[in-house]
Amino acid sequence: MARYRSARDIDWTLVALALLLCGIGVLQIFSATHESAFSSAWWKQILWIGLGLLAMWICASVDYHHLLERVPLLYVLSLLTLVAVLVFGAQIFGSRRWIPLYGGLRLQVSEFVKLVIILLVARCLAEFRRDRIELRDLARPVGLVGLPMALVIKQPDLGTSLTYAAILLTGLFLAGLSWRYWLAGGVLAIVLLPAVWTHLKDYQKERINAFVNPGRDPRGAGYQVIQSKIAIGSGGLWGQGTTQGSQTQLRFLPVPHTDFIFSAFGEEHGFVGVVVALGLYFLLLMQIVHNAQTAPDRAGMYVCMCVAGLVLFQVFVNVSMVVGRMPVTGLPLPFMSYGGSNTISVFAMLGLVNSVRLQRFGN
Repeated sequence: MARYRSARDIDWTLVALALLLCGIGVLQIFSATHESAFSSAWWKQILWIGLGLLAMWICASVDYHHLLERVPLLYVLSLLTLVAVLVFGAQIFGSRRWIPLYGGLRLQVSEFVKLVIILLVARCLAEFRRDRIELRDLARPVGLVGLPMALVIKQPDLGTSLTYAAILLTGLFLAGLSWRYWLAGGVLAIVLLPAVWTHLKDYQKERINAFVNPGRDPRGAGYQVIQSKIAIGSGGLWGQGTTQGSQTQLRFLPVPHTDFIFSAFGEEHGFVGVVVALGLYFLLLMQIVHNAQTAPDRAGMYVCMCVAGLVLFQVFVNVSMVVGRMPVTGLPLPFMSYGGSNTISVFAMLGLVNSVRLQRFGN
């Protein structure tokens, strides 16, 4: 009876919205790769989605309070695995982000650390009993999140490290951090920009330069953004049709099944398809927010809202990137981009949301 009730009380609307986005993603992955060396990517993505659903079910079946109690252990394990990536990880295109597995598969540990960061921020901020947090309260959560961020930046993977910051900032906003501290943080960030610039890798500097002026190096750093904007613009109202996009099918658009999948989707399905996809993301976010509003406690609310903040951040950055409104960061589009680690981790986050929901029904 307990299992039946748990299955019945799962947020099936949330699951359905995620699967609709995954379905769009699989269709676009097939279209973008069907006559290329990556032609098997679409059915592999279906396998990742299946594993993601399993991860979601496992996370939903565990009381999130038990996970919150074990945050110290999970945090230490996360740091150890991130260090292991730097020492033993596979180096691809100058970055060490993956741990090699059997059969050529690779695990991107930093994707799963997002789950630990969500639980960490929720536990830290739920312990505050005041309506607003002060400057002295920031040292602990900022320091704890800053350490894995530094390890991920070392790989280097600036995009994923920024997702950790997005989780923390979402939590601090909900915790009532005063606008004075937000303003001071913004001013400090501006002041530190020159120092940050000197520590960026050459390819990261090139991406920022290409964002400011893509035409400065149209065959090099600016190539991705230029081709992406051409692809989206050529989609028109209804798009050119599945497997019919010229920029995508003629391989002008780089990595059209991963980072730039939204460009390929916009070219082949047009403005109408883009509106439908973004509408599904909006509904998914609102469903997560609804679960946050009905959470049984503050910790559950923080868990749900940190998941929502992370998904919103990744969607915003990826879509802004492909239309040339933000520098290229390499952040995948949740549920649509090809990739095992990202797909499984984002479904596991939905499992955390459902865990919060099920505890409401259980209580």
